Amino acid sequence: MTLVQALTGEHLAAMLRENLPDVVESWNHRGVWVKPSAIAEVCGFLKVDEFLDFQYLNSISAVDFIEFFEVVYHLTSISYQHTAMVKTRLYGRDDLVMPSVLHLWRGADFQEREIWDLMGIRFEGHPNMKRIMLWEGFDGHPLRKDFL
Repeated sequence: MTLVQALTGEHLAAMLRENLPDVVESWNHRGVWVKPSAIAEVCGFLKVDEFLDFQYLNSISAVDFIEFFEVVYHLTSISYQHTAMVKTRLYGRDDLVMPSVLHLWRGADFQEREIWDLMGIRFEGHPNMKRIMLWEGFDGHPLRKDFL
């Protein structure tokens, strides 16, 4: 039985710095943080690099830390049996925008729409960025900590 191994944030950061300079903001033992504007480029590299081969997007989620929002990508390479966690931070509360990864993984479709609907983070380049859980015209994003 082969166990899936998580790549360390240090390993991911080193590979990203070698191939995509100036996108890594920080890392720890579990994952790597990248600039929000570079997320599609980073994910594209992680998907096509022959030694990483992250063909499967497990999930995209978002967390409201009040002073910033964190968007988290969990990736799996089925061929190499390893996983990775890539994060990015968006500061502010208004007009939060970052690139979509839908062109890389079709599974990002509903997940990006859910994050838009519930957290208010818009994914630029997504062809159908509309609410998925609440009705059009709903005022606000109910998973934000400041939602009333």
